[in-house]
Parts: sequence; C-alpha cells; structure tokens
Amino acid sequence: MRFDMRAPGKDAEGIASLYQAAIDMSAWAEDKGCASIVISEHHASDDGYLPAPLTLAAAVAAVTSTVPIMIGAALLPLYDPVRLAEEMIVLDHLSRGRVMFTVALGYRPVEYEVHGVDYDTRGKIADEKLAVLLATLRKASEATASPRVTPPPFTPAGPMIAWGGGTKAAARRAGRNGLAFIAQTDLPGLQEAYEEAARANGHEPGLCLLASPGQPTSVFVNDDIDAGWREVGDALLADAVSYAEWNEAAGVADTTASISRGRTVEALRAENGPHRVVTAADAAALIETHGRLSLHPLCGGLDPEVAWRYLRRVVDDVLPKVAAS
Repeated sequence: MRFDMRAPGKDAEGIASLYQAAIDMSAWAEDKGCASIVISEHHASDDGYLPAPLTLAAAVAAVTSTVPIMIGAALLPLYDPVRLAEEMIVLDHLSRGRVMFTVALGYRPVEYEVHGVDYDTRGKIADEKLAVLLATLRKASEATASPRVTPPPFTPAGPMIAWGGGTKAAARRAGRNGLAFIAQTDLPGLQEAYEEAARANGHEPGLCLLASPGQPTSVFVNDDIDAGWREVGDALLADAVSYAEWNEAAGVADTTASISRGRTVEALRAENGPHRVVTAADAAALIETHGRLSLHPLCGGLDPEVAWRYLRRVVDDVLPKVAAS
C-alpha cells in the first residue's frame, strides 16, 4: 500500500483528512495481509505531494507494530546527512527496525531549486552525502566511536538502506556502497551492473528489485467496472498525468514501468496499464501472478470515504477468492 499524499484542489481541512486517513488505513491494514506501506517523497508540487516522508512514517510506525514500512525514496542531496542519520535512528526505534530507507537523486530540477542545491552536480553531491550518512550510521552503531551521534540504532548494524534509480550509474552506486538496489524499471543490464559493482568493492550483492512492466501499481477493485471508473477515474488521471509529465520532462518516461500515458479517463482505462479498475476475480488473478496487489488508496487525493470502500473491498471480496484458489 502506497501513500504520496497528492491533494489537488483540497483545502487545509481536506489535506489534513487525507493525512489522517493514511494513518488510519495503515493501522487497519496491518493484520489484513498488507505486505508493506510505502511512503514517497517529492517537493514543489502544486498538488501538495508529500515532502517529508520520515514524518509520516513516524506517525504510521506509532499506530502499527508489525507491517514493514518503506521510504521510497528520500532525495539524499536535499538532506543534511548527519541530521538524516539521526532521524533514521529515531525512526528505527519508533518502528523497532521495520523501516527500510530508499535514497535517490530525484529527477526534477525545481526540487533542487527550492532547496538551493545545484541540480547539475547532484551525482557528486549524492556520493559525498552518502559517504557521510553511511559513516555516521556506522559510528553510531559502535560503542567506542567518538564523537558519534546518539542513540545507537535499534537495528544492530543500522537500518536497511537501498539506493533507488533506473540507470546503470544508480545500480553501480548501490553496489559499490553495499546497499540494496530498487528501480522503477527493468532495463537490461541493471542487475548485472549492480552485482558487478558490489563484488568489485568487496560486498555481497543484496536485495535487487526491478519493476515489472506488467504489474499495475494503482489498483482499485469494483465488479462494476463502469461505476468504478466513474468514481475514481478523475483521481487516477490526476495522478497519472502528473507523473507522466514529470518523467517526460526528465526524459525518462519510456523507461519507467509505473507510468501511465493516458491523458483522459477513457484513454487511461483503455491503456489498462499501471492505473486500473479491476473486478475482484481479476484482482485475485493479479495476486496469483505477481504475488501482491499494489494499492494506492488515496491516489490523486481521492476522497477518503470513497477510498475506504475500495480498500475494504479488497479484504471482503478479493482475499476470499485468493484463499479459495
């Protein structure tokens, strides 16, 4: 289940209601088969896209006890690495080690502009800050290190960190730093570049997740497909168009598996891509094929009352079909 907190057209009360819904949905979903809660980050977005994922993750950690939480992804060049290490450690304790942190470069110049960071040298900045971040977390885990940030992490070797990106440069950065690698694409050679860089720098390759182009990322369940698109189509379109425009501006739209390209609700529906409304039977089939159902309940700032109906339908109508299959 993913939250990015887009809230197009919402007033302050509407935005606050979305945040409360995200927290309540996380607590509700924990014992109902939710595999993970993914919390995203972007900045300077007109629709209010979540700029502070660690803050929301802390709220989610406070109302859950077992479900894994993933930050995906914190834009490392925009952070002070020592301060980020301290916040990671606190969140590691709040969650008792359940948070995995994905850090990345990002691809929108405006995000760098609003933070006063040079976009053109972001790779160099990322390498420098990543080295400080990892060294800080490592020293925090060593009782004899001085000076060091405190407290030590809850996780003995520090929280799990992945590097995110869709290029071989990103794969190599993950590998040479001994991190996991997560990509929103499955371009040829990414896994090989990651594994080669890891071994060349004395690390055993770790988790490597490459997105599947056939797996939808924002699924809503309604056996009346027409009614479903009438209810959630505008919200899905708002989400899809924003991501597509960002990726097209960055020149990466054709390589990102989670991007829908429809510019109308009808085109989005016909595309049958990452954004979908499916029947309960089709949702069960997606679980059987991919091992999970990717839910984005507040997609595009969807009214929480509507979002709750679709979320509950997964538990009430889909999971019984999966259990019976």
